[in-house]
Amino acid sequence: MVEIKEIGEVSTEETSPGAHSHITGLGLDENLKAKPVGDGLVGQEEAREAAGIVVEMVKQGRRAGHGLLLVGPPGTGKTAIAYGIARELGEDVPFVSISGSEIYGTNLSKTEFLQQAIRRAIGVEFTETREVIEGKVESLEIERAKHPLSPYMEVPSGAIIELKTQDDHRRFKVPEEIAIQLVQAGVREGDVIQIDVESGHVTKLGRAKDALEEEEEELLGVHAVELPEGPVQKKKEIKRVVTLHDLDMANVRAGRLLGFREEEITDEIRQKVDERVQKMVDEGEASLVPGVLFIDEAHMLDIEAFAFLNRSLEEEIAPILVMATNRAMAKVRGTDEEAPHGIPGDLLDRMLIARTRPFERHEIHEIIGIRARVQDIQLTDEAHEYLTDLGEEKSIRYATRLLEPARIVAEKEGSEVVEKKHVERVEEVFTDVSDSVEYMERMRRELPVMKYLTG
Repeated sequence: MVEIKEIGEVSTEETSPGAHSHITGLGLDENLKAKPVGDGLVGQEEAREAAGIVVEMVKQGRRAGHGLLLVGPPGTGKTAIAYGIARELGEDVPFVSISGSEIYGTNLSKTEFLQQAIRRAIGVEFTETREVIEGKVESLEIERAKHPLSPYMEVPSGAIIELKTQDDHRRFKVPEEIAIQLVQAGVREGDVIQIDVESGHVTKLGRAKDALEEEEEELLGVHAVELPEGPVQKKKEIKRVVTLHDLDMANVRAGRLLGFREEEITDEIRQKVDERVQKMVDEGEASLVPGVLFIDEAHMLDIEAFAFLNRSLEEEIAPILVMATNRAMAKVRGTDEEAPHGIPGDLLDRMLIARTRPFERHEIHEIIGIRARVQDIQLTDEAHEYLTDLGEEKSIRYATRLLEPARIVAEKEGSEVVEKKHVERVEEVFTDVSDSVEYMERMRRELPVMKYLTG
C-alpha cells in the first residue's frame, strides 16, 4: 500500500504538466465536425474529423482496417491528434507512443518490443471497491529533490496536497510516485481528483464548477464536476484499468518470488494471462479496453516489423493503430523496394490516410496561448505576438520551447509576467534548427579545419 499521511498547514507551488496533458478529446461537435479550437486542439480540422470518424467506427464495433496513417510536415500535431483519439474513447483508455527508430535501440528483439507495445495498449477494466482519497484540490506543493543520476536536475520527491469535499477538508503528504503523476497530469488548484490509496493511481475527474473558467471549458475542453460528498478518505466502488503488459509483468515477478528463474515474458506467460482475462470477461468480472498504439516515424520500421504488425493486428483484440510519417516515397527498410511513405503496400492498402498541414498564423497564436496557460506562464500581448512571429517564421516547436526560458529570465528580473524583451533575450542565445544548420554550413565553408567534415 502507498504511504499517504495526513498533515497540517501547507503552502503552494507550481507544477510542470506533460506535453499533451491538456488534451481531452478531438474537439468535435455532435456531427463530427471539428471546432476551430476545442479540447486543447487547434486547427487541423480535416485530420481531426478523420480521426473522429475512426473513433465512431471503433465505438460501433467496426474496425477501420488496420487503423489510421497521418501524413504531414513535422510539427503539425500528429502526436496530439493520436492522443486525442485515446481521450475521445475514454479517460482511462491506454495510449502508447513509440518511434519507429526505437526498435533498433533496445536490448529486446524488434518483435518483442512491438509485442510489449501492443499489450501495453490493451487495457482490462475491473470494477472494485477501493479505499480512495478524493476531493477538490485546495492547495498543492510539489517537493523536489536532486535526481540520483544528475545532481543538476530536480525531480518530484513527494507532495503535500489539501483536498476538500462538501463535508470534509483534509491535508496529506504523498510519496514520489503520486507526486510524479500529479505533475504529469497537470493537476492544479481547483481540479477534482481521486487517488487510489493502495496502488497510488491518480485520476483527474475534472474541474470543480466554482473554479472552472469559461475559457477553459471552451478552449481546453475541461469538464465541470460537482464537489464530491462525504469524507475525503473513504471506500468507494471505482473502475480500474490495467494493461495486458501490466499483468504479464505481474506474473513474471510472481515467478521470481516463487523461485522460478523467469527473466522475460514468455509466450506461456502471455497465454496464461490471456486465458485468465478471457475467463474474467466471460464471467462478467472484467471488460477489455482496446487503446491506441501510436507509431511516429513509421517509415523507420523495417519489413520484419511491418510483417509482425500486420499479423498481430489481425487478432480479435488489438489496439487502434495510428502511424505518422513526414516522408513521401521512401525505401522500405530491409528491402530494395521503394513504396509510398516507406510502408509496404499490403499494410498501407488497409489503412485510412489523413493529412495534416502547416498551421496558419491565427492558429499558431492560439497554440502558444494554450501552452502558456497550461504551463501557468503569463504573457503580455506584445510577447504573445512576438512568439507568434517566431512560430510563423521558424517553427511552433521553437516558439513554444522559448516559453520556459523566457519565464526564467522574467523571474530573475523580478517580473511575474513574460514581456517581449524577455523573449528577445532568450531568442538571442537559443537558435532554431534551420539557423543552426545554416551556421554550421557557413563554418564548414569558412574554416579550413571543417572543410573535410562530412555526414
